[in-house]
Amino acid sequence: MDITHLRSKLFFFLFIPCLVVGQYTDVINSNRPGRAVSAYSVGTGVVQAEVGILYEQQDDASLNSDSNIFGADFAIRYGVLFEQLEIIYEGSFINQNLTFIETGLEETRTDFSRNRAGIKYLIFDPFKDPESNKPNLYSWRANNVFQWKNLIPAVSVYAGATFNLGENPFFVGAPTVSPRVAVATQSRLTPRFVLISNVAYDRIGTDFSQWSYAISLTHAFRNPKWSVFFEHQGFVGGVQNDMLLRTGVAHLFNENFQADFHLGSNFKNDPSRVFAVLGFSYRLDFHKDKLVPIADQKPSKENKIQKQNFKKSRKKKRKKKDF
Repeated sequence: MDITHLRSKLFFFLFIPCLVVGQYTDVINSNRPGRAVSAYSVGTGVVQAEVGILYEQQDDASLNSDSNIFGADFAIRYGVLFEQLEIIYEGSFINQNLTFIETGLEETRTDFSRNRAGIKYLIFDPFKDPESNKPNLYSWRANNVFQWKNLIPAVSVYAGATFNLGENPFFVGAPTVSPRVAVATQSRLTPRFVLISNVAYDRIGTDFSQWSYAISLTHAFRNPKWSVFFEHQGFVGGVQNDMLLRTGVAHLFNENFQADFHLGSNFKNDPSRVFAVLGFSYRLDFHKDKLVPIADQKPSKENKIQKQNFKKSRKKKRKKKDF
């Protein structure tokens, strides 16, 4: 083995345990692509922007109309006070050019279809204990196969408000401010597969109150800079009921910048929807790690068992060679 490569591996295994496991990651943790929200925050001292440029074609059989929609999705995320806490402002600002086929009349609607702010807090993290979740240094297979414990998800809760500023043509008569709550879960099924689920209740106590859910599965390729996702999202109540499917890819250019693209559609004709979104995520990283002295760290029971099993397997191999 090349001596430089050996040194780099020794450095990794010796010094990486000094870092306390938290919300912060070495590379950007984006909610894009798609609409499902991660259970984890960006980490203290991190300011992150996530923006998507969208185009959508709608044909509404009930209104005998069609429309073109141009707009932008955006989110500003800030990790503050605690590793588990995140402040979020997010929205969608769109321009809809609507044409009524029978009369030939045209109408333009421009405003926020989404405009909300809130806080998200991680209440349970199955990977909180760094000792019990260290990789098995003696078995590649143990680190890469599905394990039942991986189904246990991280769980976060969200509380915030949806804003309706001025005369919004998409929500005529909606109150200026209405509450919103949500729950997000995240499971790392394997090192390459991540499952996220969301349930939210929006515009609580209004005529526009709506339940929504999202289920997203992300797969990282052998080149970890590339990933693909599949997402299902549903809405019940509010302006209309609907179910959407999305799929797309994301590419990590560096630890602070990601680009993504996805396509999607629904299953209705009142209206039918087909859309495409090109997105970007960028973070300003002012995070500072908290270090734990190596002398204060204690080997976990799991690591001791791994080492014992490794020694036993070596003894068995030696006995076979002796015969």
